[in-house]
Amino acid sequence: MPVTLHLKAKPNSRQNRLEVAADGSITVRLKAPAHDGKANACLLAYLAEVFGVSKSGVALLTGHTAPFKKVQVLELEDAAVQQTLARYRVEGGA
Repeated sequence: MPVTLHLKAKPNSRQNRLEVAADGSITVRLKAPAHDGKANACLLAYLAEVFGVSKSGVALLTGHTAPFKKVQVLELEDAAVQQTLARYRVEGGA
């Protein structure tokens, strides 16, 4: 069953990085600029890499032109997604 993530994307960062705050909010910092869909493409490719799924296993549902996005991970169960997110938890908030 697909898992839907609610996250905030921050383009133009120094490196691609996933951060999960203590409250469970997810921020993804992206090297790509927010121009011509480059940040969205980078986001999906990076999340596919993080979760170990194919690029087609991650889909952008909403937020194509906004920083707040809904992304669906199609190829993993919720427990596997939560286990992966736990590895990216930021101590002391983000």
